[in-house]
Amino acid sequence: MPNLPESVQPEEMAPEIALPEDRSLHLPVHGTTVTAEDLRVRMVLACDFDGAMQIDASQVETVGQAVLQLLVAARTEAREADHEYEIVNPSTAFVERVQACGLAEAVGLSEEEFPS
Repeated sequence: MPNLPESVQPEEMAPEIALPEDRSLHLPVHGTTVTAEDLRVRMVLACDFDGAMQIDASQVETVGQAVLQLLVAARTEAREADHEYEIVNPSTAFVERVQACGLAEAVGLSEEEFPS
């Protein structure tokens, strides 16, 4: 610990910021064009932070074109940069929408794990 002036006690110092254990991104319940910009920013930060991206799709009820485009772009960039990328706990609605759009492979859903 650095030398502190006698007037400053360690308990008076700002507490360390604890990072949450779960650093995955959570897709919104309704992935719309409006929510896509926030998601894009969070994806960029997640990639910069640790190089890996884990996307939790468990709460998705609807997912639109803008969010699907982000997921395709994120997977493409992750593969090109040799970073980990994974969609975890996809909801039935998410899987069905991705498959209906023919994007399962493009977003990283395994056809063996989530057959049509």
